[in-house]
Amino acid sequence: MTRISVRGFAVASATAVTTVGAVVGVASGSQQGQTTNDVEATAADATLLADIPAGQQAQVQTASLTQQADSASSAAHAEAKKSAEEAARKQAAEAAAAKKAAAEKAAKERAAKEAASRSARADAGDFAQKASYTTAEVQSMAKKIVGAGQFQCFSQIVERESGWNYQASNPSSGAYGLMQALPGSKMASAGADWRTNPATQIKWGLNYMDSRYGSPCGAWDFWQANNWY
Repeated sequence: MTRISVRGFAVASATAVTTVGAVVGVASGSQQGQTTNDVEATAADATLLADIPAGQQAQVQTASLTQQADSASSAAHAEAKKSAEEAARKQAAEAAAAKKAAAEKAAKERAAKEAASRSARADAGDFAQKASYTTAEVQSMAKKIVGAGQFQCFSQIVERESGWNYQASNPSSGAYGLMQALPGSKMASAGADWRTNPATQIKWGLNYMDSRYGSPCGAWDFWQANNWY
């Protein structure tokens, strides 16, 4: 059997620990020659440790190194996970900020576009009054009063409410005109000629949609969901 000195090297097997304990126990039981016994116990301890086979010492060292490697691997894994989570949080925060900025920019652009559209709108008084109007003439008025950006939404509602007939009347409810205002006399707020002037009706309808839904397209969104506005 190959033996190596392990003086000063902290390694032991179950057999060595048991034997050393026995030696120390005998030594502690003697009251005389304490110094001599201590020296003998120390010598015995060294001798017993020296008796540990080299293979077992290698196993202990290997186990220790393996444990150290496992600990280092666990620490590295935890650090990598922490870094990945931090990077993910940072990326999510940046994405949210970018999305918010884009939404704010889009809102500003939409507001500017709507403001420009409103400033370019014609007024009901800009049109000469006639005894009657064709559907094409009424639609042309609407395009100029409502504005190109909102006309399609406005048209969708008018088409379903009155078919662009500014004299359309519902005898059962009292709804009247392009917008089927209920009652029709509501439109007097836009002009006394509300019964015969489609431009006045268009102006009233546009004001109503803007005040209640923000725009004709907002009114059209509501109409699609509820079949009324």
